[in-house]
Amino acid sequence: MLPLLSRLSRNSRLAVCALPVVALLGVAALAPLPFAVAQPGSATDVLGKDSEGRPVISVTGVPTRETTGKLRMTTIVATGPSIDHRVGELADAWFRDDRAVMPHDVVYPTGGDDEEIAEYNKGEMLKSQNSAVSAALGYLGEKGKDVRGKDAKVDLHLADVGGPSAGLLFTLGIIDKIDGNGAGGDLTGGRDIAGTGTIDADGTVGQVGGVPLKIKGAREDGATVFLVPKDECSQAKTGLPAGMRLVPVSTLDGAVTALRELGKPGGTGKVPSC
Repeated sequence: MLPLLSRLSRNSRLAVCALPVVALLGVAALAPLPFAVAQPGSATDVLGKDSEGRPVISVTGVPTRETTGKLRMTTIVATGPSIDHRVGELADAWFRDDRAVMPHDVVYPTGGDDEEIAEYNKGEMLKSQNSAVSAALGYLGEKGKDVRGKDAKVDLHLADVGGPSAGLLFTLGIIDKIDGNGAGGDLTGGRDIAGTGTIDADGTVGQVGGVPLKIKGAREDGATVFLVPKDECSQAKTGLPAGMRLVPVSTLDGAVTALRELGKPGGTGKVPSC
């Protein structure tokens, strides 16, 4: 007696064999996958006020100055590890230029649940703020500004934002509040400038992540210049919005120099681009 499968036509046999594959694909489509979906977040002006109405940067103990222009620190918003995504949701996000699909271990390398990750990000933000204060006051001290000797005190306020990627913009904001461009004008030159990057106390700028999404969010909010860690230039050019200029930086001194040149007539030609 022949096995049942051998009695069927070729097309019927193929259909029967395909059933397990279809079933597996169906299960995969319904199964949660270890990916996060990210999108542009806030692009807060560090020279302005936070969501609670407090100045993002408050400086006491030394003379400060009124500023014009904007220095926007940029963020992305990603779904937490407790959020389950199916294939259909990920496919939709994959083909959108205002979304990114990333593995959980890339977005949340420390692991943990939502609460643990939130606490970790708060800690990273605090360390970033401390480094920004040290870098800014150290830079001004090297330029002959007696800010340490006069006991400058800097308070940074930014609710509901975590992580270290605002370090560079905090540092530039402190410098602009105290010294501007060093010649009586604004470090921004009155422009709407955005950026991202970690900062070490010695002024080293570090790479972050999610740069294309941050650039898109900043452009939608009106920024025309974006300071990007030099090592992320190639990534930053992916889907670059019209009207946005990318300025690569690797040190605080380089970032300040670039902003000063942008503010001078004809100075844009001296500023590097990605």
